[in-house]
Amino acid sequence: ILAGAAFGLSGSLFQTVTRNPLGSPDVLGLAAGAGAGVAVVSLFATGLPAPIGALAGAGVAIGLVAIATGSGFSSTSRVIIAGIAVAAMATAVTQFVVTATLRDEAGRLAAYLVGSLNARDLGHAGLIGMALLVALPLLIALNPRLQLMELGDELATSLGGNATTTRTWAIVVSLMLAAMAVAVAGPIAFIALMSPHAARMLARSSGPNLLASALIGAVLMVLADLSVQQVPVLDGLPVGIITAGFGGVFLGYLLLREFRKGQA
Repeated sequence: ILAGAAFGLSGSLFQTVTRNPLGSPDVLGLAAGAGAGVAVVSLFATGLPAPIGALAGAGVAIGLVAIATGSGFSSTSRVIIAGIAVAAMATAVTQFVVTATLRDEAGRLAAYLVGSLNARDLGHAGLIGMALLVALPLLIALNPRLQLMELGDELATSLGGNATTTRTWAIVVSLMLAAMAVAVAGPIAFIALMSPHAARMLARSSGPNLLASALIGAVLMVLADLSVQQVPVLDGLPVGIITAGFGGVFLGYLLLREFRKGQA
């Protein structure tokens, strides 16, 4: 529940400040970086838990994106381009480790890389719960500024919500939440992408809808987890496979909708 809420909040923040309906923290290479971190830890530090590797890998990926843009997270276009490049490099690292040195452990590692809730305990819940508590005051402070961002950068700044500062802080909080969720549950795909869209549809509002996004992210995660527990044909599958399947269909719907808007 907490990891799903964190993914939902992360996606809402990211889409609001980038004004990209197809955006999510995955665009910045966070999930790919987390996967590479797990692979490297499995190779060089087998005693460390996989979440530590995921968190370290995600942190390195975010740092590389910030350095590569030359301006931190203030420029949306630079962030996305740098994120694609970092994701490609991280994926290459993961594939090298899996194919060249971890053949016997590839199955176990693959399950973590798609995202799984298996063998999670209260320690993992406490970790993501702490991240949400730390993020809460920041989210409360950011919410009015995010509402202003819907009016455009110039108008938002003129009304007291510095657009550049707001964008930077929103992306930082978004990445922090996503990184912690990935650390405890693996890089579960598409929750961060789907939740803000579902929240906007239900609330019939184009704003950030932070609370609704968090609740929908939690519900989507729980539904995916229940499906792999209760549906015989899905028994034992990692949760990330379910969210990737439904998320791929949802992404196709979004792309088709954007294409139709462009044709109108």
